[in-house]
Amino acid sequence: MWELGGWCSGRMGWSAQRPVAPPWLTANVRALAAVSFLQDAASELLYPILPIFLTVTLGAPAAVVGVVEGVAEGVAAVTKLLAGRLADRRAKRPLIALGYGLAAVGKVLLALATAWPAVLLGRAVDRVGKGIRSAPCDALLMVDVPAARRGRVFGFHRAADTAGAVVGPGLGLALYELLGHQLRPLLIIAVVPAVLSVLLVAVVREGAARPAASGPAGPPSSPVAPSAPTPLSRPLRRLLIVLTLFGLVNFPDALLLLRAHDLGLSTAGVIIAYIAYNAVYAVGAYPAGALSDRLPRHLIFALGLVFFAAGYLGLGLVHASWLVFVLLPLYGGFAACTDGVGKAWVSSLAPDSGQGSAQGLYQALSGGAALAAGLWAGLLWHGSGTVPLLSAGTAAAVLALALLLAGHRLTPTAPSPGPVPNPDRASPGPARASAWGPGRAA
Repeated sequence: MWELGGWCSGRMGWSAQRPVAPPWLTANVRALAAVSFLQDAASELLYPILPIFLTVTLGAPAAVVGVVEGVAEGVAAVTKLLAGRLADRRAKRPLIALGYGLAAVGKVLLALATAWPAVLLGRAVDRVGKGIRSAPCDALLMVDVPAARRGRVFGFHRAADTAGAVVGPGLGLALYELLGHQLRPLLIIAVVPAVLSVLLVAVVREGAARPAASGPAGPPSSPVAPSAPTPLSRPLRRLLIVLTLFGLVNFPDALLLLRAHDLGLSTAGVIIAYIAYNAVYAVGAYPAGALSDRLPRHLIFALGLVFFAAGYLGLGLVHASWLVFVLLPLYGGFAACTDGVGKAWVSSLAPDSGQGSAQGLYQALSGGAALAAGLWAGLLWHGSGTVPLLSAGTAAAVLALALLLAGHRLTPTAPSPGPVPNPDRASPGPARASAWGPGRAA
């Protein structure tokens, strides 16, 4: 990851030059990766135990797990759409701080919950926070990043985020054993890294809120009045339709963990299996993103769908609990090949002036699809979840084949635009005389 400057000789002998970070590893990429690591450590400390907390501690039926996660994602979907539009017109860092702050508040509500509707409220507040921060965060990640390295950036960010998803459940498992198999103390402890992530947002630098020079041709926008929304290109519309259709069968992972528990895994076993899933996801996210900068992204995404189909079909068919430790890590390959790659794919088809709106719309549509998926899968779960798992796995396999055969139609044919500009840096040449002036974006 670091490019070594090599060795140089001088009067006093040999000395090593300082390692130089690759140009895509900007200060914002590093800062936002650290913020995501802390927040995901908090969220994922809770996530594998939440289905058990709902069904065992609070006595809710299995359908409630799907409803809670589906509604939470649906609420986040609406928020992401609005936040994406705001991210192209307002300063992004306050939105990111607000989003992480609400996530911390949501975790406090979970710690205080004594009935499943309170868990629903806590998850909804948490997901509203995610909805507010996601698109602005993705837009700031692109500041000063070469277009040919966007897959690496999203892959690195997802890898850091998912590393938190390894550390969080690992810490949760250790505390679960130390605290006599009590779940509620874990809900309280998860608040700590969530608060730390909010504080770390202070080191993130504001990027271009309304770039004029790098967007589609047209008159420059005013630094005060926001520009009109940029229409979506036809390839981007097609891509969003395809990804949303897949989202309708991609139901919340909480139901997969419930299936693992129903197959006979203890709470500790479920947490260990979830750690293995996230470990594969974390290790594979950056290589998959880097590979998507070299190969057509529809091929990497299709490979992810193959992993998805294998995981879902396997969990729907097996009866031995030990196979969960094979199938969930295999399913981790799906997340590694689709999460960051999907965002990079959307970014490559969106203009610089509409990055926040495009990411917000993509995540809003995905969240709305997750709401529908969580509802239908939860209602059809019926104890074992065989019908939803086999149906979703089959649909993913069909979509993977379709992408392999016709996915080239969703791949940009023209070169992607250059790095998203950062107004904090001086621009050489005539562009310096822009109406924006030398200061920061408002």
